Amino acid sequence: MRRHFATLMAVAAIAGVLSAGRAFAATSEPADQRIDPAPCVAAVTANDDEQIVAICGPLIDNEKTVKADRIKALVARAEVYDHKDMIDRAIADYDTVLRLDPLLADIFNARGELWRRKGVRPRALADFAAAIKLNPDQAAAKANYKSLALEVERLGALIAVNNRPSFNCATATRAVDKAICASPELANLDREINAVNTKVVRQAASDNPRAGRAMQREQDDFLAGRNASFGRPDYDLQKAMRERLDHLMAVVRN
Repeated sequence: MRRHFATLMAVAAIAGVLSAGRAFAATSEPADQRIDPAPCVAAVTANDDEQIVAICGPLIDNEKTVKADRIKALVARAEVYDHKDMIDRAIADYDTVLRLDPLLADIFNARGELWRRKGVRPRALADFAAAIKLNPDQAAAKANYKSLALEVERLGALIAVNNRPSFNCATATRAVDKAICASPELANLDREINAVNTKVVRQAASDNPRAGRAMQREQDDFLAGRNASFGRPDYDLQKAMRERLDHLMAVVRN
């Protein structure tokens, strides 16, 4: 949610503040039963974060506050909390806004962005989806939903292969392969080495097929040396695998 959203809402309300004040003065209720929203409007218009929290807070908490004024004040304060990285408080204010008016697509999108920053992806996706349902043309919500859905998909793929090597442990027969399968760290290293090597070979082969074959032979030589050296007192499997991965990453960067 952008600061200009609350500012525009507040400025649009200024004209209504005066007429509402006159109408209220004409009633029989005591004047001190309702807080004048004008100071809060002025703080929002001035983008004064400290004043927004100090002045708009009583307006929000007063049960006599007109719903439209309360929503504007809540949105403004939520944005301040967002800027201060006080995510839970910002979410709480947006929760109240949506209880008052559950048809505000922009607010669903703003709250979804906060849930995403907290790492609560299911709630973020739900809020982005709600924003799109309310306003199919809400570009920010559509972009947020798409990027988060892809992020969730990637995370799911990573979780599926986490702590698994590039080969099938069920059919492993070499002692070195069994050692890799028994160690989550070594298994992840093996999978990373295989993935980066595949990328290196593909890149080299796109320019020169012979270069691609040479890079694959280098990987084959590493694996042969690893298999032959494993079990020797002076051989550190984890160190050798890290060095191989570092070498491949350097090739990618170059």
